[in-house]
Amino acid sequence: MKESASPHLKVQELCDCYAETDPLKEMSAIIREPATEETALKWLALAVLHGVNSNAEKINLVKTESGKVGITATYRTTELPSPGEETGARILDIARAITHIETDKGKTDLALGFRGNSMELKIKIKKEKDRERITLHFPGEG
Repeated sequence: MKESASPHLKVQELCDCYAETDPLKEMSAIIREPATEETALKWLALAVLHGVNSNAEKINLVKTESGKVGITATYRTTELPSPGEETGARILDIARAITHIETDKGKTDLALGFRGNSMELKIKIKKEKDRERITLHFPGEG
């Protein structure tokens, strides 16, 4: 039977699945996994969980023209584990598929529900000549 879940639904299911884990530890292991759509979806779910658990303001994934992928989180500026070049590129593709942002620059709200809770992330995607960035903005207090 072919799986027909949308990427958005799959991210929510993975958030639910990994809610009891250490997201940062799981993110660190992503680079050793094959660069598949499932791995990219898993990374997105873990990034959401890490952001929520750590009261992050936002998480950025940036891919440079050379293919290098870097991750930062703002709560205190720090580098997060990179998912690797291939998975990083897939994450950007999946984020575009989930948000339907097809232009070089766009933003939208993304509702996520898991473990009986719901939240609304703001997703921004920006592509310039030498880099592409996805930013997950987490809800703040007030």
